[in-house]
Amino acid sequence: MPRFALKVEYHGGPFSGWQRQRDQPSVQGAIEAALARLEPGAHTIAAAGRTDAGVHALGQVAHCDLSRDWAPFRLMEALNYHLKPQPVAIVDCAAVAPNWHARFSAQERRYSFRLLMRRAPATHDAGLVWQVPHMLDLAAMQEGATHLVGHHDFTTFRSSICQSASPVKTLDMLEIRDVAGQGGPELGFELRARSFLHNQVRSIVGTLERVGRGAWAPQDVRRALEARNRAACGPVCPPQGLYLAEAVYPEDPFTRGALADQAAPARKS
Repeated sequence: MPRFALKVEYHGGPFSGWQRQRDQPSVQGAIEAALARLEPGAHTIAAAGRTDAGVHALGQVAHCDLSRDWAPFRLMEALNYHLKPQPVAIVDCAAVAPNWHARFSAQERRYSFRLLMRRAPATHDAGLVWQVPHMLDLAAMQEGATHLVGHHDFTTFRSSICQSASPVKTLDMLEIRDVAGQGGPELGFELRARSFLHNQVRSIVGTLERVGRGAWAPQDVRRALEARNRAACGPVCPPQGLYLAEAVYPEDPFTRGALADQAAPARKS
């Protein structure tokens, strides 16, 4: 049974999250329904990360098993046809080994976060950024962020319903930079780790926003981390600025994927 990797982009606003739910729209459910239009029957796909309601993706990766040996480009096109008009797109597709797994084969996840700083309501970026009505102190936030990089017990920044076996994780990168957004000044966050706890990124961004507006000192982030207590965390920020940007694998499955095949020159007979 051929296995295919799918690179997925979606707007999380209309969905209850990635994971299939009985009575709520989900990204997983939308893709599985599209697969059933191509090959009748039940389909179950797995993903690199289970994003929450309202969270977006630029580079989510999933895999599916099909009975037909599809050309990756044709599979991508067929799925996109059946996904319309939902805000979900398969942006690449590749045939992979039968034991390749979107979740367990991944060695790193990368998330990004957009924070818009302006008083007027967002229009074009509504639902795509977290908006605050004041400017933030980037240098203070960067100083606070340094306390979180590395191998730590992240209990403080972990949801009370997190199902991870351990709160101990290694945060490989946390960078914050100024971004000249079309709607006004933004801060862009980039985070990298092998895996993340439930609500970890949103808890971190919400806490650092508190530093940026002067309610916390940068060293208060270290004290919150060392408390290993959820009550010590700053507010969890809204989901709409969060994006699953990329899942990284030892070998990129899309090197010879649908887009590469489409761009390859035609063979001469």
